[in-house]
Parts: sequence; structure tokens; C-alpha cells
Amino acid sequence: MSKQQSLIKENGVNYLLPFILVTFCFALWGFANDITNPMVKAFSKIFRMNVTDGTLVQVAFYGGYFCMAFPAAIFIRKFSYKAGVLMGLGLYAAGALLFFPAKAIGIYSCFLIAYFIMTCGLSFLETSCNPYILTMGPAETATRRLNMAQCFNPCGSIIGMFVAMNYIQAKLNPMSSDERALLSDTEFEALKDADLSVLISPYLIIGLVIVAMLILMRFTKMPKIGDANHDIHFLVTIKRIFSLKYYREGVIAQFFYVGAQIMCWTFIIQYGTRVFMAEGMDEQAAEVLSQQFNIFAMLFFICSRFIATFLMKYIKPAMLLAIFGVLAMVFTLGVIGFQDRMGMYCLVCVSGCMSLMFPTIYGIALDGLGDDAKFGAAGLIMAILGGSVLPPLQAMIIDEGTMMGMPATNISFILPFICFLVVTAYGYRIHIKKHL
Repeated sequence: MSKQQSLIKENGVNYLLPFILVTFCFALWGFANDITNPMVKAFSKIFRMNVTDGTLVQVAFYGGYFCMAFPAAIFIRKFSYKAGVLMGLGLYAAGALLFFPAKAIGIYSCFLIAYFIMTCGLSFLETSCNPYILTMGPAETATRRLNMAQCFNPCGSIIGMFVAMNYIQAKLNPMSSDERALLSDTEFEALKDADLSVLISPYLIIGLVIVAMLILMRFTKMPKIGDANHDIHFLVTIKRIFSLKYYREGVIAQFFYVGAQIMCWTFIIQYGTRVFMAEGMDEQAAEVLSQQFNIFAMLFFICSRFIATFLMKYIKPAMLLAIFGVLAMVFTLGVIGFQDRMGMYCLVCVSGCMSLMFPTIYGIALDGLGDDAKFGAAGLIMAILGGSVLPPLQAMIIDEGTMMGMPATNISFILPFICFLVVTAYGYRIHIKKHL
């Protein structure tokens, strides 16, 4: 294989060990993302809230990404990618460990604060790790390299889903939402305390794992690629990168993609619960089975990402992005139209179509930014705000119960459809501009 085709070797330097360590961070934030998505339903039951109030978990979670992206970029520019990774791991661990005092206080807002701090750390990690990976080899293979590293993000996601299903959802009190509403205040508080004890345990364990990773990363020598320039000209740099149309549109596309991803992976629980309860299951069994389908979706997502990374050797990334976007829209129409398990199968297929979207938009938007990539990465991480803004809108539709004679849960997936339309348009426009 020629040097230009290598993923992690350049000018005689092999970046294998740094690549492995940084790639492991992708799995760590994947775990955080996907142990959290089912918590919208769990917190709604534990605190006797509607779905819209439960999505405040997502608002806090993805709000942390938004608020910390540019401060993280400034920190990384001032110090280094490695310093950014260490800061991210520290905040991640702190947020996860704060679940213990939040449980002791027993107030929903305390958990939201813990989520926010945790995701400030994730914002540091993503702002650091994504562009760091892009530098670990030839520029010609940067997008493929990022797709390869991102393949391990859903591995962490699957573990998060598995833990949520088997160590949280399955162990919570099986009492339904309607039955909980009938409890006295004393009975409710006792049940809430027991359920919160179940919920926080995985977060405390992952907090300790992150501390161990922080120590390992601290004492490992990492390459100082792209860390030569420490000058900070924030407004000038922001003006420069946002003057680039392909970058500006990439931020917009990323906003809508992340919104679609979070909506599909969060509300698969509500979608599946409705379908399976209609088949005669009780609420808890329907929720657990829905989470199993969510894991199947993530497995398909992983397989599809490896396939997409391979296909990029033959199909330009922007065109492949457009193709997958069209397929996502087709399957989303199935999610809306079918009211039985066929809709769940379509929702699983949507995950396969989403597999290459985040890293491909990321790689296209940062192409050619050079040292400005640190701030460019921050803009794209801020676009993760889509995961905070759009799910509550879908939840408001779901809370309607029925719309136009159909389950509102089905109708609500018109929002992901619109998101995939934006992503498809971006991929096609970039391909036309660059290759035709």
C-alpha cells in the first residue's frame, strides 16, 4: 500500500498507539450518549412527568455540547489536543460521579446539572478528538480515517444501550406510569428513591473508568500534531471559516443530522412501546423489547459504517452521503406509514443509513481548513445542539396522542424526514461543486 493510501502512517511515522487511545475516547462518549437516550423515558416514569419534561435530559445533555464547544477550541488552541482530551475526561468523570449527590438530593434538576457538566466534558473530547484523528496520517485519507475511528463510537453506544436495558430499565420497578400516578406522596418518594439507586449505579462505574483513562492518557506520550500555533484571534478566525460556504452549510447539515439521530434513537422507545403494547405486552416488557430493537439498530449502524468506510475507496464521500440520505428518507416514510412491527424494522434500517453521516459531514466541512480546524471543529460540535432543540419538538407531537387519525408517535417522525432531506441536499450540492 502506498504512503498516500495509508490511514495512520505518514513520513515514516506510525500513529497506531495514539490512534488507538484517541479512538477509545470515541467509544467512551458513545457510551454516554446511548445510556442517556433511554433515560428520557426512565426519568419521565420516576418523576411522574410527561415526555416533554423528560426531554429536558436531552436539553441539558446537548446543551453542554453547545455551550462548551468554542471555549474548548480556545483551550485546545492555547495548549494542545492532548490537554483538550484530558480536560474532557476530567469533566466527563466529574459529571458522572455527581449522580451520587444528585440522587441523595432527589431533585430532577440536580441530575440535569450533572448531565450538563458531563457533556461539557464530552464537548471537549469531541472538539479535540475528531480533528486530532484527521491529522494522524495523510490528508488524502483523513475522511476515511475519521470514519474508521467513528466506527468505535457505536461500539460504546451498544454497551451503553445494553447497560441501560439490563441494569436500569429491567431493574426499575415495573409499576406503569398510570399506576405510579395513583401513589400517595410517601409511597411515591420511596419508589423514586429505590429507582434512582438503580439508575445511578452505571454512571458511578463509568465515572471511575473515565478516571482510569484520564490517568493512562496523562502519562502516555502523544504526538503534537497541529499544536504549533497557539495564537488566538477568535473573531477573525470565526469570520474566516464561516465565510466558506461549504463549511457554513456543513454546520447546518450537522445540526439537522444530530437532531435526526437523537430523535430516532430516543423515541424508538416510545414508538416500540406503543407497537408492542398494542400486541398485548405490559409497559415494562414493551420498553425492554424496544431497547433490544435499539441495540439491533446500533449493530446495523456499526456494520453499515464499516461498509461505508470501504465504499469511500470507490465513491466520493459527498455522493455517498447523498445516497444514504435518500435511503434514510425512504425508510423514515415507512416509520411514519406503518403502525405495526414493520415500522420498527424501518426504524432499524434508518440507523444503517445514518452510519456515515456525522463523520462524513465533519470531514467535508473541515477539508482544507488547516490550523483553523480547531475552531472549525468547535462550530461543528456546537451543531450538536440539534440534539437538544429538535427532540423536544418531537416530544410535543408525541404528547398529543393521536393526530390526523394516526398515532402521534408515527406522525412525529416527519421531523427526522425533514432533517435527512437537509443532509441529502448538502451531500449532493458538495458533490456537484467538487466533482462535476
